[in-house]
Amino acid sequence: MNLRKTKENVIHLFFFLTGILVIVILFGIFLMLLLNGLNAFKDINISSFFLEATWNPSAYGKPSYGILSMVVSTFMVTLGAMVIAIPLGIGTACYISELASPKVREILKPAVEILAGIPSVAIGFLGIVLVGPLIAKIFNLTCGLNALTGSILLAVMALPTIISISEDAIRAVPKEFKEASFALGANRWETLLRVIIPSAISGIISATLLGIGRAIGETMTVLMATGNALALPNSFFDSVRTMTATIAMELGEVPHGSIHYYALFAIGVILFLLSLGVNMVAELVTTKYQRGKV
Repeated sequence: MNLRKTKENVIHLFFFLTGILVIVILFGIFLMLLLNGLNAFKDINISSFFLEATWNPSAYGKPSYGILSMVVSTFMVTLGAMVIAIPLGIGTACYISELASPKVREILKPAVEILAGIPSVAIGFLGIVLVGPLIAKIFNLTCGLNALTGSILLAVMALPTIISISEDAIRAVPKEFKEASFALGANRWETLLRVIIPSAISGIISATLLGIGRAIGETMTVLMATGNALALPNSFFDSVRTMTATIAMELGEVPHGSIHYYALFAIGVILFLLSLGVNMVAELVTTKYQRGKV
């Protein structure tokens, strides 16, 4: 009996330490980013950093470190991606969980999982050779590498997350809810729209928020397919450069310890806080709905 108790204590301690380790690693990453990022503001005015749209660290005499254009570009492609991915993702999840036949479901579920495993560089390559030229031809543009192309590709990358989590939430709705709806005379579509989706709304919202986090943090796809122009965009047909693309392009070549180096870490802090905030909101929404507080 004592041996069994000891084993349970050891297992409990192991899982406790692994949980603490995750928190320590997360805090360590944030602390590293924060300490390096704060060094940038010894030489950069905070207001100009956030409110100016000119990013030119290599300019002779007076370099510029304004990230407004990158922030706008990041939110633009993320918004465009969600406009595409949310209805497609939720619709696909509803079809797989409630409408598809078993054979179709067996094909679609692995296909979604395979889509999640495609490397982002492959999606970016498809954007360069397929989506970009197609967008340029349809809208009569000189270049198809723009915010719209980036939004389409990010939507493709966010779809597996939205579909998988939304489907799990929909399938978790008790059968009694559906049976009660049918018993009251509702058809399948009325039951889906008025009973199943409202009952699974917490999981669907979480799926949407996690899809947003996926889009904000994506690097290679937007680096390859958005044109990387550092100007403030006026429309989805303009080339853009996101915050993640800027870090990926410049951090490997910037002198260590320079103002430019620390400014890139400051951008990293912003991205970290955005991703963390989105995930925390998703967790809070899920918890409140599960407890019946919303």
